[in-house]
Amino acid sequence: MPFFSARVATAGILITSLLMLLPDLAAADRPNVLVVFADDWGHFASIYGRLRPGTINDVVRTPNFDRLAGSGVLFTNAFVNAPSCTPCRSSLLSGQYFWRTGRGAILQGAIWDEAIPSFPLLLEKSGYRVGSNGKVWSPGSPANAPIGGRRTAVNSAGGRFNDFSEELAKSADPNATRELLLEEVRQNFRGFLMSASSPQPFLYWWGPTNTHRTWIRGSGKQFWNINPDDLRGKLPGHLPDVAEVREDVADYLGEVQALDAGLGALLQVLTESGLADNTLIVVSGDHGMPGVPGGKCNLYDLGTHVSLAIACPGRIPGGRVVEDFVSLPDLAPTVLEAGAVTIPDVMTGRSLWTLLQQPASGLVDADRDSVLIGRERHVARARTDLLPYPQRAIRTRDYLYIRNFAPDRWPMGTAPGFGLPDGPLPAPAQLTDNTFAAFADMDASPTKAWVIEQGLADARWRPYLDRAFALRPDEELYALSTDPDQLQNVAQEPQFADVRKQLSERLMKALRESGDPRVAEEPGPIRFDQPPFTDDVEKAAGKAAVKKRAN
Repeated sequence: MPFFSARVATAGILITSLLMLLPDLAAADRPNVLVVFADDWGHFASIYGRLRPGTINDVVRTPNFDRLAGSGVLFTNAFVNAPSCTPCRSSLLSGQYFWRTGRGAILQGAIWDEAIPSFPLLLEKSGYRVGSNGKVWSPGSPANAPIGGRRTAVNSAGGRFNDFSEELAKSADPNATRELLLEEVRQNFRGFLMSASSPQPFLYWWGPTNTHRTWIRGSGKQFWNINPDDLRGKLPGHLPDVAEVREDVADYLGEVQALDAGLGALLQVLTESGLADNTLIVVSGDHGMPGVPGGKCNLYDLGTHVSLAIACPGRIPGGRVVEDFVSLPDLAPTVLEAGAVTIPDVMTGRSLWTLLQQPASGLVDADRDSVLIGRERHVARARTDLLPYPQRAIRTRDYLYIRNFAPDRWPMGTAPGFGLPDGPLPAPAQLTDNTFAAFADMDASPTKAWVIEQGLADARWRPYLDRAFALRPDEELYALSTDPDQLQNVAQEPQFADVRKQLSERLMKALRESGDPRVAEEPGPIRFDQPPFTDDVEKAAGKAAVKKRAN
């Protein structure tokens, strides 16, 4: 271990010296941009635990994110536009609602429309040098198209960080392997910085996927000292507070802490290169916790509420906590405005740049009082007819209102007894390891397996099973002051009739004004329910593979 540490330290000194020979990018008029965008990372960071004690944020430790947020702006009400990887990233990169991105609005079968402007390519066109490591826009074709695909990929030091717990578990010296994985992050970033041939600002995107399942069971306690029992009484209400689920959440939080360590490695390189004071740093994730009821692929906060911190020491007053509602498509025009690039008229996101430069905390812009959220298709074969599960929602400070456009469809997909003929559900081992075994819009996990097995066997746990997988009504309304976890639907209660009506009208008006095909007034079929949005992509992939082998 000492020899390894010495080698890393020596390499860092040498590379720092080389970086000092680079053109003085920090003197550029326009800021550099570092985007850290993690897969399946929701609203989980220790700094949020200090603001709102009593949640799982009390247990996770994210010192690097906390320090960055303290030097810049921490947002408490940041939400994705879609709690599914590709649609969320389509909205973020385009600065538009996901339903305006064509086939980018779905996961499996997504195709990027090159006519849609993306903020990385707009920055590049204006003179920025662009690089990315990890996941930017996928799954979808062409891979990572909105950032230039392979042309801008940076991977000279490898990509093992994305398998963090797996790499530690198979190592004879986990501490040494941990440092190797973090050095991989540093080396990729350093290599990108060193490749500059002229003094131009840069955009570097780091997209780690280690917080996406799967990971090693028990890794949270083994590698990150997260005791599952410390989560007792702190789990979101959609999750049963039992040992198996607490361990699963602890393992997830371990991956969050690994992500935070990777962020620290990037910030170290920025500091040693002298670029930190002129770099706009944006850190967030593409939706909430995977493989749990109410999380990923749901419009409840556990699926849509994400962490967000933005800092730029030379340009943004720090030490602020902002409560304005932010939708991730807002980040595209924000970065463009910061880089002095004209914001395309088609972008529906609203730039945060002016807000960021103000010294105020709390609610800064009273007009930012809500966000719109939605969903179409995630896993293609989740439902037997290949149809999506269309939803839209409006989230305000006091309420979450959800419109389910097809309440006769199964929200997480079908399974025996749930849209399929009665029969035995897959065994727990399959539900733990194979997402497609049943309810395919929820990732396979120990939590998924436990909720299904125990929910069918024991009436005490049946409400968790039904909330996760049963049919849902066409309207849902949750009063957040008394129900922050969104468990009690009050849409049909008389005392909330006016609220329901007002939020429904407000949501539908916003959808129509944004051109959402779901509420288009012109006659004809809703296109999200038609090919190519309902193509059988797995069957098509099989045919393509057969054709390739034949050739």
